[in-house]
Amino acid sequence: MDKFKAIHTNIDGLIVIEPTVFGDNRGFFMESYNKNDFAEIGLNIDFVQDNHSRSKKGILRGLHYQIKPYEMGKLVRVAKGKAFDVGVDIRPGSLSYGKWFGAILSEENHKMMYLPPGIAHGFLTLEDNTDFLYKCTGFYNPDAERGVMWNDPSVDIIWPLDESGPPILAERDRNFPTI
Repeated sequence: MDKFKAIHTNIDGLIVIEPTVFGDNRGFFMESYNKNDFAEIGLNIDFVQDNHSRSKKGILRGLHYQIKPYEMGKLVRVAKGKAFDVGVDIRPGSLSYGKWFGAILSEENHKMMYLPPGIAHGFLTLEDNTDFLYKCTGFYNPDAERGVMWNDPSVDIIWPLDESGPPILAERDRNFPTI
């Protein structure tokens, strides 16, 4: 039995991953990463840094990326809570340049998303105390970090905003340029 199912998206290299989850009356068990099994689904990658963020409902983080030679891929998942996770292709010459893909990641569905280098990444938390985990293929470099405006009209991401109003953003995220 395959431990991971890879679902390819409209953006080359951006993959939704569904792990096999074993559950019973005690709870559940799953592998969130296995180098050999990831290679079998076409993700032969090395990770060098793990990150963990916690956010209340309505927080929008992103859309972040790092420029060459410090670009990084990310394997992301939600361990607690729920988030709408988004990747935007900013790779010059890519057939999907300027396109976006989004999916709900939650503690219930256990889905993960792999975003290759050259994809701007962001997420909107849909529940309080959402724990978001990242495995990164590169090290964080503040001098190489850039971003794309979360509501860039040329990208036109359809964020699942509710009646509580606009998302809460950090000042730097609010001031990112358009693509």
